[in-house]
Amino acid sequence: MTPDTDIDIEIRVATAADLPALEALYRASFPEEDLVPLVRRLQQERDGVLSLVAVHRDEVVGNVIFTKCSVVPGGAAVALLAPLCAAPTFQKQGVGSRLVRAGLDRMADWQAVQVLVLGDPGYYGRFGFVPGCAIAPPYALPEEWASAWQSLDLKAEKAPRTGRLQVPPSWQDKALWSE
Repeated sequence: MTPDTDIDIEIRVATAADLPALEALYRASFPEEDLVPLVRRLQQERDGVLSLVAVHRDEVVGNVIFTKCSVVPGGAAVALLAPLCAAPTFQKQGVGSRLVRAGLDRMADWQAVQVLVLGDPGYYGRFGFVPGCAIAPPYALPEEWASAWQSLDLKAEKAPRTGRLQVPPSWQDKALWSE
């Protein structure tokens, strides 16, 4: 299949009824990493959280979550993109790309000036993310992750160049930011 074109996918906002499918999706996609508690917390917050699902034939096959954050000093409105996953049988078919693009398209609603992500620069670079973000994450990252901390300016003239990312309670667990 060609990414983004051949697979019939609906992108929509996740609902409370999607939680069991999301739990199964993250367990299958990340068997060595337990993201389910984070996903549960983010799904419960709803305010300041945008969770999108990719649905294929009534089955949830992907998810992306954006969380409203700010940068201090200054209070610039930014978003944190994470987590993102596609079901193992749907990887490399454009599901993740469609989810990310759909989420980025909605960031204007939040008046977000920048989106931050901790992930593979090769993957996120296709959306315009730039490695080596000068906005400090809430906790120090392992040195080998430095290039994985990336930013995408949505409004370059208003995007902060320095500061520290302020995250809501769901993201304040230090283990989420370390090995």
